[in-house]
Amino acid sequence: MDTLRTALDFCIRHQTILGYSIVSLLTAAIECIFSAVVFKCPCNSGNVLYGSVFLIVPAFILFLLGYMVNPRMWRLLTGICTLKKSCSCSPWGAWTSSLCVLLQVTARAVVAPLTWLAVALLRASFYECMASGSSLIKNLVCKDKGEQCHEMLVKIPCDGKLSEKISSEFLSLQAQSQLIGWLLIIAIMTAALTAKCISRCCSPVSYLQLKFWKIYSEKERELFEAKAKEHASKLSERNVNCFFEATDPAPFQTPSNEDWRKISFLYAFNLQKQHYSMLHKYVNTNRGSSIRLGKGDQNPTVLGFVDEAIASESGF
Repeated sequence: MDTLRTALDFCIRHQTILGYSIVSLLTAAIECIFSAVVFKCPCNSGNVLYGSVFLIVPAFILFLLGYMVNPRMWRLLTGICTLKKSCSCSPWGAWTSSLCVLLQVTARAVVAPLTWLAVALLRASFYECMASGSSLIKNLVCKDKGEQCHEMLVKIPCDGKLSEKISSEFLSLQAQSQLIGWLLIIAIMTAALTAKCISRCCSPVSYLQLKFWKIYSEKERELFEAKAKEHASKLSERNVNCFFEATDPAPFQTPSNEDWRKISFLYAFNLQKQHYSMLHKYVNTNRGSSIRLGKGDQNPTVLGFVDEAIASESGF
């Protein structure tokens, strides 16, 4: 039991990294299946198109799916077209803040497609097919070697022995692909480390307060969902009973549209007022009065560099 609790605590503490790891492993597995089962290079003039489709199109689909499954994306978009009518903040502040959130969502969405590209390049099947029909590769490898070299080049994906016959002056297509794959991995890791360092360096709160913020966000989400289910259950039960029993409904307090709107904005930490979410701010700011979005709530600099695990408010 203690071992299970320890494992669960570890998963909770490192849920972001574990989530990225699971997505990467699933993407790598799918790529291996595609390479082994689905992909069959035609070894003719259609090599470039066929190889490019398998290399790029799945990555683009995974990129779109990354947007679709991210709850922050939908929290950002829901009601944004009517934000000008109901929000007292400046349109410029709202749009710049939304852009920063969109960049964070994009950073998460590119994990799967970049994994696909890296694994595909390391396995080399897609690139080899695409490059064997490329005019640029033909000009480099088959310079002054006649049309027969061009014909043999497009057949390399179907017969690896042809690569040795054509040229020994350049890296093989598989070696080129793997080299590009490793360079891509280095670039991804460097960019991720740089972004993480900048995020922590520009954080508006200290390390321990950041940990507290994360704990608070997780607990608030859990309690909110539990209370929302309980409240919805009671309201639906009252309405169903009134319908079947033909009785007048008893008074039932539920948040107004304005109350829901006030707590639905994406929150950025305000150094002047120590709130940890829009719900926290709503409760502490004279509930029922007009809550104006302060500078901290729409400050793109603060919002952009808050630790992503906290800024996402646990996806809720």
